[in-house]
Amino acid sequence: MKQEELRATGSLAAVFAMRLLGLFMIYPVFTTYAQHLSGATPALIGLALGAYGLTQGLLQIPFGFLSDRIGRKRMISLGLVFFGIGSVVAALSTSIGGVVLGRVLQGMGAVGSVILALVADLTSEEVRTKAMAIVGITIGLSFAVAIVAGPVLASFIGVAGIFWLTAVLAMIGIAITWFAVPNPANVVRHRDTEAVPALFARVLSNGELLRLDFAIFALHAILTMSFLAVPALLVKSLHLTAHMDWIVYLPVLFVSVAFMVPAIIVAEKGGRMKEVFIVAIALLAVSLIALTLGGSIGAVVVAALVVFFTAFNIMEAMLPSLVTKVAPAGAKGTATGVYSTAQFLGIFVGGAGGGLAFAAGGARGVFAIAFIIALIWLAVAITMHRPGKISSHLVHLENLDRKNISALEAKLRAAPGVVDAVVAADEDVAYLKIDRTRFDAETVAAIVGG
Repeated sequence: MKQEELRATGSLAAVFAMRLLGLFMIYPVFTTYAQHLSGATPALIGLALGAYGLTQGLLQIPFGFLSDRIGRKRMISLGLVFFGIGSVVAALSTSIGGVVLGRVLQGMGAVGSVILALVADLTSEEVRTKAMAIVGITIGLSFAVAIVAGPVLASFIGVAGIFWLTAVLAMIGIAITWFAVPNPANVVRHRDTEAVPALFARVLSNGELLRLDFAIFALHAILTMSFLAVPALLVKSLHLTAHMDWIVYLPVLFVSVAFMVPAIIVAEKGGRMKEVFIVAIALLAVSLIALTLGGSIGAVVVAALVVFFTAFNIMEAMLPSLVTKVAPAGAKGTATGVYSTAQFLGIFVGGAGGGLAFAAGGARGVFAIAFIIALIWLAVAITMHRPGKISSHLVHLENLDRKNISALEAKLRAAPGVVDAVVAADEDVAYLKIDRTRFDAETVAAIVGG
């Protein structure tokens, strides 16, 4: 990776981190804080926690389309302005309704797809996968840091202070975008990172992709609703004072990541992705049963949280890889866009649904509903096909004969190890789905060169 590409990737990953830190820091502390807001009810507290997911999910793909027309940096800045305004509204609000409004405005900063598109604009095809991996690692680290840092910061500046800090982070993100991120020479729609309207029907009719969309929907619905109940369990079972949750979250997350790594190795290197996937869902369900039945026992709660976050981290690592393997050639960006929309809608449904469940049955009601979602997810996942050792491969085309694109695609599909091929004439590249155990790069090079 060239220095300019590394600079672009690192600075855009930092913009992602600024936004995600602000979103996730309130997760472990919001329920306790919101109980003291005017007009607060369990249902409205849940709605406030998940509200940003609704606007985030609905605007994610449109923001990407608009960035093609008016520029990536402008759309990132506009989104971060909305995010900052929403944070200020939430910080100033003394009523639950005001916080709901602030969270909705925060969600309007749906810049994730635009950031990824700009990463693609600023990196070559050869290093793009590595660049996306760096951004992905940043997302995971941001979540872990935020969950631990949220309670610590809340003890010093309060939850309202975290909202103010989030607004500051949004402004820092804008500054990084304009002063640290290089300007792209060209703004191009990349099919491996952006949604293409013509491909929606193909993606939405793919049963395997729909299973994965439901998976990320269920995972984040369960995560969001669980944070409505877990803080109270920690106080009850471990007698923690307010904002001391980090004492539990820090070792729990550390241990869960230690368990996650060998599981991912077995899945990816050992060819056991389906088995690991099914086991992770089952572990998630077991942890929810433990939290439902043993929520008053400290050791049970801690052990259940280790299992919960181990399963969560495994899924967060596996699902993007599975989407890449399953998505048709040239449709990875579209498949990822639909997948991201499902994720954010899961956050919204988890918050709103979890709030209603808490109102009806307290913490046990929340975990019971989450357990039912996990069981439905398990039933859906059991029928998934076993993913092969399939990966994406990009071939740059020089002197492309636009009159014979169909013939070129047919030749590429007939090459050893090529599962599917799509030529994107507007990008001068061919998107391939390949089986690396049989792929012959020299044959493909000969076809393209000939």
